[in-house]
Amino acid sequence: MHVLISLHGVIGISKAVQLIKGGSSKWMNEEKQKYFEWQEGFGAFSVGISQVPATIRYIQNQEAHHRKITFEVEFVRFLKKHNVDYDPRYVFG
Repeated sequence: MHVLISLHGVIGISKAVQLIKGGSSKWMNEEKQKYFEWQEGFGAFSVGISQVPATIRYIQNQEAHHRKITFEVEFVRFLKKHNVDYDPRYVFG
């Protein structure tokens, strides 16, 4: 799932993700009466205000986009492109 949110300075990314995961899991399990569980962990990246329209387009086109390249491959490429250190053992379990 891709989400574009704007956070107030007093809420951390981890707390925001916890609230999104918790609320959506509760809704799925109660309203849709389907067992739903999130994967462990998350990835979070910041974008500048000038990149918001392009980011929205990127999110809106995920279904078609990921027919060409898997999310997993794209995510690792993104990490490498931006010189983000990561341990492959902890990316996608």
